[in-house]
Amino acid sequence: MTPTAAPQVREMTLADVERVSEIRVRGWQWAYRGLMPQSYLDALSVAEDAEHRRTGFGQAGPGVVNLVAERAGTVVGWAALGPYRDGEVRTGDAELYALYVAVQHIGTGVGGALLGEAARRAEALGHPAMRLWVLRDNVAARRFYARAGLHADGAEEPFEVAGVAVPEMRLTGRLPLKGPVPAAT
Repeated sequence: MTPTAAPQVREMTLADVERVSEIRVRGWQWAYRGLMPQSYLDALSVAEDAEHRRTGFGQAGPGVVNLVAERAGTVVGWAALGPYRDGEVRTGDAELYALYVAVQHIGTGVGGALLGEAARRAEALGHPAMRLWVLRDNVAARRFYARAGLHADGAEEPFEVAGVAVPEMRLTGRLPLKGPVPAAT
């Protein structure tokens, strides 16, 4: 990809919901092709995701942060983080709940900018480590996070989509992240 200006990362607003939902749904459809049933991915709805996001906006609880990355005034990525969820219990660690980049901006530094800001915010909130769940077979995502110092810690969770097992594995890294923040997703 041609180098472009660094994305600007800021907190998400209600006005960003539709674009964030578009990025999330298209991200699932792109990143999880071949990892989840295609019929499930094809049935994902930007409108339904946006409605769900609008309904819950601002009600996520203390310590939850939603960030967007912009280029030339257009939202091109989204990340969400907050306290790590161990079942219903919140722990002292941070959890990166989501990180998605508009498909046409993958490889341009948007993911790295979002991950870097998410890690800085988590550290500023006093979290000693960051954790996240990733599909075990999503090798590209695992490589992206490994470059930032987030590695498998041995925990796995069953996850099922439309009757198909798509297990997740947990990645963990101490804050501040040890590795360089990746320039691409």
